[in-house]
Amino acid sequence: MKFLTHPFFALGFRTLFPLACLAGMLLPLGWTLIYTGAVPPAPSFVQAPLQWHAHEMFYGFGWALLGGFLLTATKNWVGVRGFHGGALVFLAAAWFLDRLANGLGAGWPAWLYWPATLLFQLAVVMMLMHTLLKQDLRATGSDNYFFWIALPLFLPAKFLILQGDFYALGVGMSLALFRLVFLIMLERTQVQFMRHGFGVEILRHPRLDLPIKWLAVLLVFAELLPSPLAGTLEFLLAVLLLWRFAFWHPAKALSRLDIGIMYVGYLLIVAQLVVAGIGRFAEPPWVGTVAVHLFTVGVMGLIGPAMIVRVSKGHTGRPVVFAPADKAVLWLMIAGFVARVVAPQLHLASYTMWLHLAAACWLVAFAVLLARILPMLAAPRIDGRPG
Repeated sequence: MKFLTHPFFALGFRTLFPLACLAGMLLPLGWTLIYTGAVPPAPSFVQAPLQWHAHEMFYGFGWALLGGFLLTATKNWVGVRGFHGGALVFLAAAWFLDRLANGLGAGWPAWLYWPATLLFQLAVVMMLMHTLLKQDLRATGSDNYFFWIALPLFLPAKFLILQGDFYALGVGMSLALFRLVFLIMLERTQVQFMRHGFGVEILRHPRLDLPIKWLAVLLVFAELLPSPLAGTLEFLLAVLLLWRFAFWHPAKALSRLDIGIMYVGYLLIVAQLVVAGIGRFAEPPWVGTVAVHLFTVGVMGLIGPAMIVRVSKGHTGRPVVFAPADKAVLWLMIAGFVARVVAPQLHLASYTMWLHLAAACWLVAFAVLLARILPMLAAPRIDGRPG
């Protein structure tokens, strides 16, 4: 089998999901060892350790996950073959180059460092927008135009995280952009999951869905708004999401781990908005950056592995059934969330232990997940179809 025609490069999820698993295994562990002093920060880091951590979780882990999903989903939305072969080999190489640039690039000249760290992000965004160009948005009534807004904004958000003076703005924009994309993804996927899993329809109405998405777009710039206004908008979006959630048959969904975990992720988006909103009006009483970790460890950490299992099985022609090992991964990620976000609020004296426990949960969960999906991704579809 030729290298460029290997199944690993047949579709975006096959190439990028293993990279997301590697990042999920190693990045939280690396940060925990640095934060607790077990390992000194590498002198080759371009940024301060906290900047490196935030950048890598959003643009190392997060974008390998999101890129794999969107490169796969968009080709279905517009009915094309999708990027494969050399284009995906290039993306994998660019992802590794980005990790090298931020981990080892302290001595690199600017003309080398910036292309190296921006190449992966720029390439994925251009590929996605090229695919979406093939769709006549006006004719189909699609809301894919939200991706035309969100995808290019990830580039300045990434750039700002890497700038010391604008780090907070970059983190705020990155989180809000991920939140927008996750909301769109949940809107689309939960309709199918609830229909196929329980034979019920969930509420989808433009008069509710569109204000939710436009509010999410506006909050991309929350750090540039007056704090009271930003907090009010965050509360408003949380209320709209909760209102819609009440009509999404949560009792049924939460009876199944594979579907219910998506609903838990949805509720954690609401929690993140409420916690962030409170922080706009008063000094928060909780320990650590809870608003950020509600999203990164909660939303991304819980929804991400479930999404990897579903896409890896469904798009290789297999039944989308969560085996005991798949469910064990989800429970480990739930335990990691409790250890990282909830437990420190209850017993601050054991903060270091909670960090190590959370990192261990991510390490084991993504190692198991990687072992589960690699045989699927390394083989052609079992039904003989392309991809």
